[in-house]
Amino acid sequence: MDMEQTLRLTKEGGTKRPLLLFGLSLGYFMVLLDTTAVSVALPAIGADLGGGMQDLQWVANAYTIAFAGLLLSMGALADRLGAKRVYLGGLALFAAASALSAAAPGIGGLIALRAALGIGGAALLPASLTLLAQAYPDKAARARAMGFWAAATGVAMAAGPVAGGLLVDAAGWRTIFLLNVPPAVFSLIVTNRLAGNPPRAAGRGLDPAGQLAAVAAIASLSYALMQGDADGWRSPRIVAAFAVAAASVAGFAIAEARVRTPLLPLRLLRKPAVAGGLAAGMAINVALSGLLFALPYYGQRAGGLSARDAGLALLPMMLPLAFNPILTGRIVGRIGAKLPMAAGFALAAAGTLLLALADAQAGSALAIAGLLLTGFGVSFAIPSVMTAVIAAVAPEETGTASGALNAARQLGATFGVALVALVLSRYAEPEAGLRASLLGMAVLLLGGVPVALFGMGGGRRSG
Repeated sequence: MDMEQTLRLTKEGGTKRPLLLFGLSLGYFMVLLDTTAVSVALPAIGADLGGGMQDLQWVANAYTIAFAGLLLSMGALADRLGAKRVYLGGLALFAAASALSAAAPGIGGLIALRAALGIGGAALLPASLTLLAQAYPDKAARARAMGFWAAATGVAMAAGPVAGGLLVDAAGWRTIFLLNVPPAVFSLIVTNRLAGNPPRAAGRGLDPAGQLAAVAAIASLSYALMQGDADGWRSPRIVAAFAVAAASVAGFAIAEARVRTPLLPLRLLRKPAVAGGLAAGMAINVALSGLLFALPYYGQRAGGLSARDAGLALLPMMLPLAFNPILTGRIVGRIGAKLPMAAGFALAAAGTLLLALADAQAGSALAIAGLLLTGFGVSFAIPSVMTAVIAAVAPEETGTASGALNAARQLGATFGVALVALVLSRYAEPEAGLRASLLGMAVLLLGGVPVALFGMGGGRRSG
């Protein structure tokens, strides 16, 4: 960015930069709102389109598979083609796929459109951060802008289940996809008019071999986990899917070691804070996405709740995600990331355990306490993990590290849905399946405590 453009942005910042910030934040808000709103709409989608448990898993996971698999490449693509162009393209795809999803005639078409939404979402995230950094060249102003951008994610996660439930009950599940179109159009117009054009990195490679291996590994492993129970774990298709996943992981490692500009430089994984942070980020999203799948599904199918009530029942868990990350950021800034991260995993584990011990009645005191503890735990853990990973790498590697962490979290979201659905399908009694799922999540989250305390290394600034 040249000096003339910087001066122009600074001069216009009083009126135009806040509007651009709102537009960029709205784009990511919309992506997360869609994800959490769909969680309470799955039973209605299944009833309308005739999908079983496996089909509903694919409705939820087609998005996260595409998102996780393409996130690293979209950052490189934004560097090469221009962040503004990639952001606008991703936003247009997201809006179009949302509108088409509302008219999907069958479950297969909806799954394909959910994958298209994941591609659009993967394009939005790294490009929006690049545009935001260009619009706010001053570090202090950029930090405040990043805080606003991050807060939008928490609000989206809190509002998604409630808004989704209300819309499903009032006008049907198709309306949750139409909800995406107006904010997408607004963000498209604002960004097109106000965003600058960050310089392109013409020499940045795209690593097609690594990208293909990453998508193949994620898709084949997800397929095996979601279809294994139905097809039989020893069936040729499931065995082949596991074999493809293993070969793809090996191929990814080989590709990353050989190419000049890898998606994920393997030397970063030798840093304890990066390796531990990726594992911690994946674990927290396994639990969070598993809960967002299991609780509404059980509440509506076995508990007799409406979609609205199922969404409202999640509110105690989602509300802390809207405001607590701000407090967490201040705490991490003072004492480092390890203790807040460990506390977050411990609180989330305790909350999930309380949910497992609570009776099946929605709104019981024990269930509300469990949801609150889980929400506070997640909102302590995620910002701490992000801070620890970014602080462990050099400034020029922060984009790659951030992309790897977000990809790991989305991969965890995919596995969370698949694993919870697998456990639920193993029990004839729905309540027993739910309890077993929650106990498994509690054990996984509790394992994050020693990772936070002893598995993150010293770190350069990770605390």
